[in-house]
Amino acid sequence: MGAFFSLLSAAYYMPKLYFGSVPATIAVKGAASSRTVEHITLRDFVQLRCPSLFKEFRPAWWLRSGHLQTGYCVIGDFAKVDRVEYDRKLLRTLDGGTIGIDLTPPAQERTLKDDTPIIVVLHGLTGGSHESYVRSILAPACTPVEQGGLGYRGIVVNFRGCAGVPLTSPQLYSALYTDDIRVAVMYIANLYPRAPLIGIGFSLGANVLTRYLAEEGEKSRLVAGCALACPWDLVASSDHLKSHLFHRHVYSIGMAQNLRKVVERHMQALSKFPDSPAWKAAQAVTTKKSMSLDEFDDTVTRLCGGSYPPFPFPTAYDYYRAASSHRVLGGIRVPYLALNSADDPIASNMPIGVADNGWVVLGLTKGGGHLGWFEAGKHLGELERWIRKPVLEWIRATGEDLVLKEERGQPMHEVDGFLKEVGRDDIGCKEVEGGGHVVGVEGEGGLLAGL
Repeated sequence: MGAFFSLLSAAYYMPKLYFGSVPATIAVKGAASSRTVEHITLRDFVQLRCPSLFKEFRPAWWLRSGHLQTGYCVIGDFAKVDRVEYDRKLLRTLDGGTIGIDLTPPAQERTLKDDTPIIVVLHGLTGGSHESYVRSILAPACTPVEQGGLGYRGIVVNFRGCAGVPLTSPQLYSALYTDDIRVAVMYIANLYPRAPLIGIGFSLGANVLTRYLAEEGEKSRLVAGCALACPWDLVASSDHLKSHLFHRHVYSIGMAQNLRKVVERHMQALSKFPDSPAWKAAQAVTTKKSMSLDEFDDTVTRLCGGSYPPFPFPTAYDYYRAASSHRVLGGIRVPYLALNSADDPIASNMPIGVADNGWVVLGLTKGGGHLGWFEAGKHLGELERWIRKPVLEWIRATGEDLVLKEERGQPMHEVDGFLKEVGRDDIGCKEVEGGGHVVGVEGEGGLLAGL
């Protein structure tokens, strides 16, 4: 009887995986020789190379609920684990904006081969390369092979105004706007043309990554994607936050507080654009004592969260409908794994059955909260992030086992110092002075981490 209940318990905590009715067929290196090519379905690829997805994830007993898991992301002390250091480069976009890309390992630490796989990371709402959830993946992935890591290169794309990146235009960032990641990936692909690029996004970054992959389709410069805690349907997520008193006063106001502080830190920069919607919105934000997330988005994001068109939007809900990523899943044409938690209090709706796409694998765990997934460690009171196991398996498999096309993305050229795609003149970027050395555990004071 005890064995029976153990089996039931294991089944209960097993992640639920959802594949397309006709999984995509992908080319992989043969088991006998890297020169041979085999064709297998994405389902078989996941089963063979991501064994952790077929084992139970049992949340630590003292962090049993999604609220506790999420709360620990915010208040936990991660300064002494997963230390990552970066070289920062600043990219100027055509509209005058600035993106910060943080590369690890730093050049002075060690030199990697030009074809070393690269993990391209998009952070959460007001995060950056310093976030513990980012470092929990990059620390083992970028550790040398001889020390037990994958030996990969990691590059975090820090959104405008986040993680110490200067704000140099009246345009911010959002869950909808994908051109910043588009030009960042162009820059990375131009810098390392022989390296496979694997995208991973967290929360808001997962939404941006999903939209980018869907918009690019077969032309994607990223060979694979992994989305963690994606909010998917932003209308439903907003309604969920508003309909529960606790969610509204803790999560919604907490995230809005982070966004307000980001805006307040850049007031001097925004004041240089006195006629812009961003400056007027920033002034409106500073006059309010408290705001919910939807109130902030209605005041700021819907107006200046991206370029015209489609910005500005009439209301925050119009922006939410346009930015939701669940409806675009059908456009993805590279291997794509998305993982969510059923008890995530922020991103609570996974689009199971919304799009029947053979390139897409959706995974749902019973617990884990928002970007938590903490399980008991080997020692009493110790915690480990379960999520790093399947994610690292996925990164290794897509970085080393996929047989890739020679050409990925449109050809590029330089025009007036800006890197652009041939046939597209509206977006581009160039490296500008600034940047420097970034210590990954040094986040921005005053912001709630982990969201």
